Amino acid sequence: EHGVGKIADNIFLEGLKNVNYKGERWAYVDDEGVTFRNPITGEKIRLTPKKSMEIQSKLGSEIIFAFDECTSPLSDKKYTEMALRRTHNWAIECLNYYNKKQAIFGIVQGGEYKDLRIESAKFFAELDFDGYGIGGSLGKSKSDMLNILKWVIPILPKEKPRHLLGIGAVEDIFNCIERGIDLFDCVAPTRWARRGHLYISPASGGRVGNKFRINIKNAKFKFDRKPIDDGCECFVCQDYSRAYLRHLYLSNELTYFRLASYHNLYFIINLVNSIRESVSDGTFSKLKEKWLIRSSC
Repeated sequence: EHGVGKIADNIFLEGLKNVNYKGERWAYVDDEGVTFRNPITGEKIRLTPKKSMEIQSKLGSEIIFAFDECTSPLSDKKYTEMALRRTHNWAIECLNYYNKKQAIFGIVQGGEYKDLRIESAKFFAELDFDGYGIGGSLGKSKSDMLNILKWVIPILPKEKPRHLLGIGAVEDIFNCIERGIDLFDCVAPTRWARRGHLYISPASGGRVGNKFRINIKNAKFKFDRKPIDDGCECFVCQDYSRAYLRHLYLSNELTYFRLASYHNLYFIINLVNSIRESVSDGTFSKLKEKWLIRSSC
């Protein structure tokens, strides 16, 4: 079943992940929660499932995520399984403590291990969550990620949204929606904008090989009066040229970052809107071919 568009225009908050910073162990995880120090003040901070729910309630987001332990691709199976047990126990606590005016998603974990992913998907499918995130390490390649979706998606309830965490590439969006993913979150549009990379469609030369992006820093855009993307209707493409945006970027003007971020976000949102329409009218395969197959030639 295609997934896309069951929920839109909402604020999402992920469940305050447990992480390492620049290789230094600054977070200490145990079965009840995580302890870390404020990197600025040195203050010790303790986070638990209950505290996570309290914080996300105060922030007022429409959709919140259960507190979970997000494992690294470097985690072995023994540690991944231990983290999975914690995630499952914490998920039950979150259901007891969360603000019932908010929607809550549970996060399927298990790293790259098939048996753990299937176990986690079955666990969450039996609980009363409003939707499901698929998080943690998604393997070491795109094929690994798609395999994880193949294991998990058939187990999760079809009537509830399925959210893939941290995915934002154009190719991945097509492939994951085709396999039943409804929602995504990713910093890619703004991160690439900050680095001078702007999204373009196949009509403007976007293809799998260039990841549907141009590098506005390149000298060839110095006198380029065209918009970023010929087919884009955002105000940036209507009012500003590639040459001007390149000038702003090289001058380190803050205006560049606002304009570039706006364009990239508009581009991705418009792309997903187009995919949603194609799913509804039965033309998804043609749209995917236009973007991924023809443009790869």
